[in-house]
Amino acid sequence: MSYTNFKIETDADGIALVTWDMPEKSMNVFTEEVMDELDAIVDQTTADAAVNGVVFTSGKSSFSGGADLSMIKSMFTLHAEEKKNDPANAAQKLFNLVGRMTGLFRKLETSGKPWVSAINGTCMGGAFELSLACHGRVAANSKSVKIALPEVKVGIFPGAGGTQRVPRLTNTQDALQMMTTGSSLTAARAKAMGLVHEVVDPEKLVEAAKAMIKNGLKPVQPWDEKGFKLPGGGVWTPASAQLWPAASAILRRETYGNYPGAIAILKCVYEGLQVPFDTGLKIEQRYFTEILQTTEAFSMVRSLFVSMQELGKGARRPAGVPKSEFRKVGVVGAGFMGASIAYVTAAAGIPVTLIDRDMEAAEKGKAHSEGLVKDSVSKGRLTKEEGEALLARITPSADYGDLKDAGLVVEAVFEDRQVKKDVIEKVEAVIAPDAIFASNTSTLPITGLAGNSKRPEQFIGVHFFSPVEKMMLTEVILGKETGDKALATALDYVAAIKKTPIVVNDTRGFYVNRCVFRYIHEAYDMLIEGVPPAMIENAAKMAGMPVGPLSLNDEVAIDLSQKILKATVADLGEKAVDPRHMELVNKMVDELDRRGRKNGKGFYEYPAKPAKKYIWPGLKELYPQKAADKVDVEVLKQRFLVTIALEAARTIEEGIVTDPREADVGSILGFGFAPYTGGTLSYIDGMGAKAFVELCEKLAEEHGDHFKPTPLLKEMAEKGETFYGRFDPYGQAQKAA
Repeated sequence: MSYTNFKIETDADGIALVTWDMPEKSMNVFTEEVMDELDAIVDQTTADAAVNGVVFTSGKSSFSGGADLSMIKSMFTLHAEEKKNDPANAAQKLFNLVGRMTGLFRKLETSGKPWVSAINGTCMGGAFELSLACHGRVAANSKSVKIALPEVKVGIFPGAGGTQRVPRLTNTQDALQMMTTGSSLTAARAKAMGLVHEVVDPEKLVEAAKAMIKNGLKPVQPWDEKGFKLPGGGVWTPASAQLWPAASAILRRETYGNYPGAIAILKCVYEGLQVPFDTGLKIEQRYFTEILQTTEAFSMVRSLFVSMQELGKGARRPAGVPKSEFRKVGVVGAGFMGASIAYVTAAAGIPVTLIDRDMEAAEKGKAHSEGLVKDSVSKGRLTKEEGEALLARITPSADYGDLKDAGLVVEAVFEDRQVKKDVIEKVEAVIAPDAIFASNTSTLPITGLAGNSKRPEQFIGVHFFSPVEKMMLTEVILGKETGDKALATALDYVAAIKKTPIVVNDTRGFYVNRCVFRYIHEAYDMLIEGVPPAMIENAAKMAGMPVGPLSLNDEVAIDLSQKILKATVADLGEKAVDPRHMELVNKMVDELDRRGRKNGKGFYEYPAKPAKKYIWPGLKELYPQKAADKVDVEVLKQRFLVTIALEAARTIEEGIVTDPREADVGSILGFGFAPYTGGTLSYIDGMGAKAFVELCEKLAEEHGDHFKPTPLLKEMAEKGETFYGRFDPYGQAQKAA
C-alpha cells in the first residue's frame, strides 16, 4: 500500500521503517490526511505477520513541528458552526474531535508490535506525543534536536496524551515544569529525565532504533504492565504533599491565573495520576475540550500560532515582486543598535559592511558582535568555527564607497534629522540605482526622512527593537511614496534574519511606541493620583504585562520620554501633552538626574549585583499617597489594558495599521501586551465592542477623557462588529489576489 506522506520499507529482520516526508513542505506537520494515513499504517503493520516491529522517523532535517495551522483553525471553526447549528451537542462533538489523535496514539501503543521513534531534529507538540506513545525513543546527539510540548505558549496544552505519559515516565515536578513552561529539552536532558531511552550519533539513529527492536523491546508501555509504579511517587505521598501546593503557588505567581491552559495541565496531571491510564486520557480529553472553548485559547492560537506564521511567511508581501537575494547588506552606524543589526544579519549568513565615521568606531561596533559570539560559544549555542564564520561576514569600514554593491542599506545612526539627512545623501551617492535604503528610527516619521532622498519610492523604515538579537518583532514603515519593491525587499530581509514583521503606515511613534507610551503615561497618571508605586507595578503584572510600566520606562530611559514629550510639544503644540507628565519627567531628569537604568537611578534604584533593583523610596514623596486599601486593583488592571487597546484601535481608525493580525502580534512581540488576550484588538473582540465601549465610558468618567471610545468603536458597538470581521485580513488578501 502506498501513502502520500509516508514511505514504508521492511528489512530482512522484519522491521518496518516508516519515514514521514510530506511533499512540498519544509517540515512535517499533522493534518487530517496524515492522521488517516498513520491510522492505516498502524492497521497494516499490526496485521502483517512479517512485521516484527516499526521504526518511525522523518525524511526531513527536522522530525515534526506538531499540528498544522489548518487543523488547529478547523477545530475552532467547526465548533463555532456547531454552536450555531446544534448548540446542545456542540461540546460533545468537539470532545469527539479532540479525541481523534489521542485514540490514534493509544491504538499505536496497544497494537502488540513494538514501535520506536527515531528523533532526528525538532520534535514538538503532537509529534513528541506520538513519540511518547512509541515503546522506545532514540534521539540524535545533535544541536538540531529540540524536544518540547510548547502548547501552553499558544493558550492550550498537550492534549494527545502528553499530560498522562510524561508524568508516568519522569518525576512529577520535572513533568509539570516542562509542560507549564513549554520549554525545549536537548536530547541529553530528555534522556536524563527518562523521556528518551538512547542518544546516538545522527548517522546511527535508525540503526540504534532497529537494534532496540532486535534486542527484544516489549510492545507494552510501563503503565500497561501490572504493578506499575509512578517514577515520582503517587499523588498521596509525603513528597507530593509538598509538591502540589508549591506547584499551584508557583503557577499562580507566574501567571496570576490568566492562562486557563496552564491551570488545566495541573488538573490533568493531579487527577490523571490517581486513576488508570485510559481514564487519565479521558480526563485530559475533557479538559482539552473545555480549554478549546475559552476566549484565551482562541485568541492566543490565532495570534501566536496562526497569525505569527502567516506574517512570518509574507502575508503582507506585495505579489509579483521577485524575491530578494541578499549578497551584501550595509549597516550605517556602529553604535549599539547598528552593531546588533549587523550581528543578526551576519548570523543569517549574509555578509555585512558596518560603516561609521572612522575605523575605530566601526571596529568597536564589530567588537559588540565578538562579545555576543563569545557568549553563544560559551553556552554551546554556536561552535567555535560557526562563531568565527559569523564574525568573518562583518566588515567594519569608514568608507561609504564600500556600500556600492549592497542591495540593502540599513541606517541606524543617532535620532537626529540632520544626522540622518547627511547619511542618506552619502549613501545614495554610492549605492546602485536599484538598491533599497531602510532607516531604523523609533521616533522620526519616515515620509519626512524620505524628503532627503532622491528616490523616496526606494526608501522605507525598518524599526528594530532592543536588544535586536532577542526581540522577534520588526516594524516595517511605509512612507507616502514607498514602493512595492522597497516593501518586498524589507519583508524579505526581515524573513531572512528570522524576525516577524508588521507593516505600518507612517505616523509619530509608528504603532508599538504609541502603545508603549500610553502604558507608561497611564502609570504617570496613577503616580500623580497618589497610587503607591508598588501597586502600579504589581497591578500591571497581574493584568498580564511582563514588566511594570515604571520598570519599562527605566529601561527605555526617562530622558527619552522627556525628549519625546518635548518633540511632541514642538511639533503639535502644548495641548498635545499632559503638563503634569512634562512636570514629572522634567523633575526626574533635570532636578534629580534620575534617567533610568542607564545611569543607575530612575523610578528604581539599581544597587551593585547581586542585589536586586527596588523602587526608589523617594518616589512616594513626590505626590500625596493614597492608602493601598482605598485603591481598586481591578480598576488599575483595566486602565492599563484599556488605554493600550484604545490606542491600538485609534491606529486602525487612522489607517496606520490596516491588518488586525499585525496589531495583535505587534503588541505581544513588541512590548508583551498580556499574551493571554491574543493582543490589543483580540482583547476588544474577546469582550465584545459593546462591553469595551461601556468600560471605556466608565473609565473616562472616573479617570479622564483619554479613555473616551473612538467613533469607530461606538459604530462597531452599535453594529455588533469585531475588528477581525470588519477588517478581515483574509478577505483583503483574496481581493488583492
